[in-house]
Amino acid sequence: MSARWTTAVIDPQTPGGLAVARSPEGFLADAHGALFPRQWLIRQAFDVVAEHGIGYFDGQPVFLYELRACVELPGHEWRGLRQFMLEGDAQIYRILGYAAQIGTWAREHRFCGSCGQPTTQVRWERAMHCPTCNLRSYPRISPSMIVLITRGDEVLLARSPRFVTGVYSTLAGFAEPGESAEQCLEREVFEEVALQVRNIQYVGSQCWPFPHSMMLGFHAEYAGGEIVMQVDEIEDARWFSVHDLPPLPASRSIARHLIDLYVARRLGLAEPVLPG
Repeated sequence: MSARWTTAVIDPQTPGGLAVARSPEGFLADAHGALFPRQWLIRQAFDVVAEHGIGYFDGQPVFLYELRACVELPGHEWRGLRQFMLEGDAQIYRILGYAAQIGTWAREHRFCGSCGQPTTQVRWERAMHCPTCNLRSYPRISPSMIVLITRGDEVLLARSPRFVTGVYSTLAGFAEPGESAEQCLEREVFEEVALQVRNIQYVGSQCWPFPHSMMLGFHAEYAGGEIVMQVDEIEDARWFSVHDLPPLPASRSIARHLIDLYVARRLGLAEPVLPG
């Protein structure tokens, strides 16, 4: 049976288990991966910002050590989360993706956002508590939409200046306060390429821990307009035939799934499964 990963709040005083170490340079890793015996990690000369029990992997508790800075260890390196997404085991990536979000939250909420006083870690729930003003802060999730716009055998793909050279992807953007996901989609599409869409259909969602997004994936049909690219956000956008696509995003991304799913349906191929 394959290993199982479940998230959980675990008291750091719980003995034993496995652990991951995260610094501003990424996760500590060696030739065997990024999960280490917890007792071994504790013995290293790390400057720990926060320690959180984050779940169970194959029945063993897993802890996160969020570090102030990286420490060079022989036979080890610091790897960014995107490298694990592209190259690593899917189960391990899920663990590290969750750990990265908890680490970011723990690092950014050591002080109260209301009164500025130090906070304390609540041991029975995922929260930081301010004993001065009684504010509780919970991990943040930022909803965003991502959409593949289609026109028959054509799909609209675009490039951001931040993308890997040559890669084209779907349009995406963060929801604003007061918006539904569909309203966000329509606004972002119009802002980025000045197009109107119709027949919006929800496809699926994916955790996107860069740093704490929830991607809501949609398919929409072209309804009108000519492409006008948003300055500083879109460096190129065009219609591509499903028979002649440019370099695409990583296979584990929901952006790639939206594209592959539409191509499969258009060409009568087996439909792909949305990555977990």
